[in-house]
Amino acid sequence: MIFGYDGKRAVLNNTGLGNYSRLLVDVMSRFYPDNSYRLYTPVVKPNPRLEEVLGHDNVSLVTPDEKYITRWKPFWRTLNMASQMVDEGVGLIHGLSGELPVNVASAGVPSVVTIHDVIFRYYPECYHLVDRKIYDYKFRKSVQAATRVLAISECTARDVVKFYGIDPGKIDVVYQGCHAQFRRDVPADEIAQVRRKYGIERPYIICVGTVEARKNQMMAVRGLRGLPDEFDLVIVGRRTSSYARTIESYLNTYNTTDRIKFIDYADFADLPALYAGAFCSSYTSLYEGFGIPVIESLSVGTPVIVASGSCLEEAAGSSAPVVSPGDIGEWISLAKELFNYPEARRRIAAEGRQYVSRFSDEAMARGTMECYRKAIEDYERHKK
Repeated sequence: MIFGYDGKRAVLNNTGLGNYSRLLVDVMSRFYPDNSYRLYTPVVKPNPRLEEVLGHDNVSLVTPDEKYITRWKPFWRTLNMASQMVDEGVGLIHGLSGELPVNVASAGVPSVVTIHDVIFRYYPECYHLVDRKIYDYKFRKSVQAATRVLAISECTARDVVKFYGIDPGKIDVVYQGCHAQFRRDVPADEIAQVRRKYGIERPYIICVGTVEARKNQMMAVRGLRGLPDEFDLVIVGRRTSSYARTIESYLNTYNTTDRIKFIDYADFADLPALYAGAFCSSYTSLYEGFGIPVIESLSVGTPVIVASGSCLEEAAGSSAPVVSPGDIGEWISLAKELFNYPEARRRIAAEGRQYVSRFSDEAMARGTMECYRKAIEDYERHKK
């Protein structure tokens, strides 16, 4: 069978949605090699991480055919992509990033849409009004039109029901895993080399993720003042908002600039060593759909302090230290415990690593294929 994917994010995005898109197609092509997997994209740009996926003989990249391009070329994904997919033999359409073509319901094949989160519903202040309206419209129309909805966590599945009134029986929860490079023991010499590369000299806590208010890195920044001076904080992620300037202003006010290292663009291959070199990670987002940095950190054996209130406890497991997103004092206590009690830290790390082993490539592939099977059955049943 030929599966068709909206591949724009896989080509252009090297963070969350792009990582998910590439990983899903990669695992499907490996565990179900008898099928064909086509990534449809309006543009093609060099992307080394996509090349890994395109290295499979059953994966291909497809661009707009001239006969499907109208004077509304920028809207090919929305208006014409589904028609091209079906005409080229695609038997199921999967929207990987919360949207489907507007005519997917009449395309003549079953469809699946992945919903990652509805953050704009919980924290509208983090989005421009127009963006919120567009996201909400796309999500609502897509989950209504899709034959089935794939949610990346139980938390997200509940939100789809809550905000869009979708029958829970139409939703399948399939967890995302992480890249295979994180599922290994990172050698000490590799950790030392990466630390030298980024100028990290002292013991550190690491935060990975775009620097923005929702990610709540300020919790670790403020908490650092409650830890001994020998500790640093390493923040890996793009500084693209006024929130980053707020953090920098805070550091200047309290004269702690020398204890914070920002790495705006770390090489993807260096992330396992950056996690492994830290004595703990901090991922205290106000809201997430799942939280891949949690999985990455635990996979290399570094414990994570996570925030309560969304899906992070679901991602980290019952042994993870959990803190309310605004409780700086509790965060300081948890960080101190991880450093002062190495036996407890090792136990928490081992239990966390065991827990996240369930988010395997095979589990992701099997769960996704089961979602596809249900979508095909549901579509055929409703046609009668």
